[in-house]
Amino acid sequence: MRHLWSLLAGVVIAPLTWVLVAAGQHGSSHVVSEWVKNDSYAWANLLGPAVYLAAAGLLLGLIATLRFSPLGPMVGGLLLVGPYAGMFAAPFVVRETIPDNWEFRNVDLPLRLPLENGTLLLLGGLLLMATFSIQRWRRWPNPDAPVDKRGLGDWPPESGQDSLSPTTTEPALPLPRRETDSPWATSPSMAGRNSI
Repeated sequence: MRHLWSLLAGVVIAPLTWVLVAAGQHGSSHVVSEWVKNDSYAWANLLGPAVYLAAAGLLLGLIATLRFSPLGPMVGGLLLVGPYAGMFAAPFVVRETIPDNWEFRNVDLPLRLPLENGTLLLLGGLLLMATFSIQRWRRWPNPDAPVDKRGLGDWPPESGQDSLSPTTTEPALPLPRRETDSPWATSPSMAGRNSI
């Protein structure tokens, strides 16, 4: 079941990330170019694009770093890398297939921008690398499964024994101490020099 949910997350998150990155990159570059043109800035103008880019990062982090099935990052990575890889075979066909003039609630969504500047390849590569984590391929531990206690000695302690008290009552012997082994100990030849 975890594979199915991870697959659905990858199929939904990859295109949504593409849209958010397109909106954030376009808005950010537009705001900064206006700052340069007017020779003044207002940081509040950058908040909208920053929110889009941060949301895209959080969504990618959701399937890239959390310990779900590796199927989601793999599918999401392929969905993001695929269009850029298609640019090697038929760049003009791929470019014309992707719409560039979408708008949603007065927010421009130039979907070609992340494709043309290589952001899709970067994000898709990160997701594909997330599938190679060994922890992703392991199943979650079953809390009802029996625990193998070999090699644990007398742990956990028996019911009448305090878990923090040592099992033996003999006092520990102090470790031998040699002054010459200390890096701060002065040799007899150095002692005369220090006293001068």
